[in-house]
Amino acid sequence: MSDVIKKATRESYGEALKELAEEYSNLVVLDADLAAATKTGIFKKAYPERFFDCGIAEANMMGVAAGLASCGKIPFASTFAMFAAGRAYEIVRNSIGYPHLNVKIGATHAGISVGEDGATHQCNEDIALMRTIPGMTIINPCDDVEARAAVRAAVEFNGPVYMRFGRLAVPVINDRETYEFEIGKGVVMKDGSDITVVATGLMVNEALEAAKTLEAEGISVRVVNIHTIKPLDKELICRCAKETGIIVTAEEHSVIGGLGSAVAEAVTECCPVPVVKIGVNDVFGYSGPAVGLLKEFGLSAENIAETVKSAVKLKKSK
Repeated sequence: MSDVIKKATRESYGEALKELAEEYSNLVVLDADLAAATKTGIFKKAYPERFFDCGIAEANMMGVAAGLASCGKIPFASTFAMFAAGRAYEIVRNSIGYPHLNVKIGATHAGISVGEDGATHQCNEDIALMRTIPGMTIINPCDDVEARAAVRAAVEFNGPVYMRFGRLAVPVINDRETYEFEIGKGVVMKDGSDITVVATGLMVNEALEAAKTLEAEGISVRVVNIHTIKPLDKELICRCAKETGIIVTAEEHSVIGGLGSAVAEAVTECCPVPVVKIGVNDVFGYSGPAVGLLKEFGLSAENIAETVKSAVKLKKSK
């Protein structure tokens, strides 16, 4: 696996902003004193006159972004997910969501894979929070290729968008030349007939690895990448529920209010089947190496494989 290219989606975010700035003269970037970490420093170096460091004042930054959007700019407000979705929630809700302004939120360092920064910075609740804001689009890309495509889609989309990026370098699994991104449309990464694993973010690669292991054991696994949590591709989710009869969801987020909840809600309406959720199980994280924490919290290919085996038995017992 030494030839596998790995890259953190936060880096893809910074690079995409710089590239898109050449096409969109009204694109501006705001940051909360974290440009080196969020990688918006890449944009700052190329376009210093279009970069605004708002300091450690995330709520104020969201208000500034709202003001810029009302003047015709396309602002990308950037900071850690914990501060973007958590600390600034009320401003995002009332100043961006309520007037439905064209603000893009670049939330980096999401999930358990923040690692050594510990529980205070490991935001496993942001998708749940953003899902409750009417009209908010939520995107959680799985790799470099998808992250770049997501940023472009966000620029072209008129309305508030919350984008979730990671600190940990993850395998690039999509082909840059052939990949097509569409907001609200999931991607079938691998077909299968026994069970569907619906994954998002870095868990997509883990799901694909688990599917390889399970295939060797005679279990046919369909892997679906849901990069857009909201609006959810209900049509695809319901088709998978009908065709495979059971779904396992996998996300680097709390099992409460995130992808798993969204999928369960959709399936309940169209085709009630068992939905087994893999994620952070209503606990806080703690400090440790990112890869080790992912395994510790069950966010690994190995745990997906074991969960799928149990889920298939549940299906057969019905």
